[in-house]
Amino acid sequence: MFRILLVVILVFQTPMESISQTIRLRDLSITPGVLPTGPLNAITDVEGVRVGHVTLIEGDSVRTGVTAILPHDGNIFQEKVPAAIYIGNGFGKLMGISQVQELGNIETPIILTNTLSVPTAANAVIDYTLALPGNEEVRSVNPVVGETNDGYLNDIRGRHVKAADVLEAIKKAKPGPVEEGNVGAGTGTVCFGWKGGIGTASRQLPENLGAYTLGVLVQTNFGGVLTVDGRPVGKNSGKFYLSNKLNDPGDGSCMIVVATDAPLDARNLERLAKRAMLGLARTGGIATNGSGDYVIAFSTARELRVPYSPETPFTEGKVLHNDSMSPLFLACVEATEEAILNSLVAAQTMTGYKGRKVEALPHKLLK
Repeated sequence: MFRILLVVILVFQTPMESISQTIRLRDLSITPGVLPTGPLNAITDVEGVRVGHVTLIEGDSVRTGVTAILPHDGNIFQEKVPAAIYIGNGFGKLMGISQVQELGNIETPIILTNTLSVPTAANAVIDYTLALPGNEEVRSVNPVVGETNDGYLNDIRGRHVKAADVLEAIKKAKPGPVEEGNVGAGTGTVCFGWKGGIGTASRQLPENLGAYTLGVLVQTNFGGVLTVDGRPVGKNSGKFYLSNKLNDPGDGSCMIVVATDAPLDARNLERLAKRAMLGLARTGGIATNGSGDYVIAFSTARELRVPYSPETPFTEGKVLHNDSMSPLFLACVEATEEAILNSLVAAQTMTGYKGRKVEALPHKLLK
């Protein structure tokens, strides 16, 4: 009996010391912002958007993964989506940025992973795209791959993410609830000195403002002075950038993906993306010198999809007027703020590379 019990205990000794049901910010009665959320309070509230994770936790040093975001469930290369990328601070290795900025669209799944796995992920996305039916004659693919550096908890030089992991994340992408915290590309990340991870949130506009939905997904790995719904949590806990309790440069990165069903062209998507940085700032992020803070924004509006082989030289479809953008700006700020906080609340304490341990943000500290 004793030996059986011992085996059970060993099996459940995982790198995440605090094993519990995933908690989100609103479960703690903290409700930032004024706009209502979508049904799931996730990026997948935007119809058609799918998210998939592959989480790699092996031995005492591998703490990394892949997160895939698909704008729709069709052939994205054949039906590209309007898109834009905004750079908050450019210390990063975002693949595919120049073509998105030049042409204003995205033609592949969006992949998030760790810094040194960007080339592997890009190669996998190219393989995925070339293999899709209808792409037999394609000779150019622009993979979009973002990253943060998880080298504090993960043996990043081992480059443990393989092409098969990226393809699996794409294959697993689905609508519905999105896993948060220590999953996918957020497995080994650190945020405000606490365990970071993947987080998501959404906002819905009322009927008289178009009834549009906007969703955000983040990979948090940055520093600053944590603020939660206006409360100085970092300051009050004594754990913040430049404090004695947090002796690090606050560097890292934050990848922010914004999706909306509002009919926006690339120009207004870039304007929308800029507002995500305001959401990051509301959480206390300061975009330090060594932080790669990028926002990728896209519209799922079917009438604005960009065909690979257009039948006419003209684009068609209505786009939202500038004067109607402000409610979406607010939605983006609020959803980004809450997604970042969800990544912290959902994350669990983790021990990784070289025995380094990062504690989860204590929920009692917020309460």
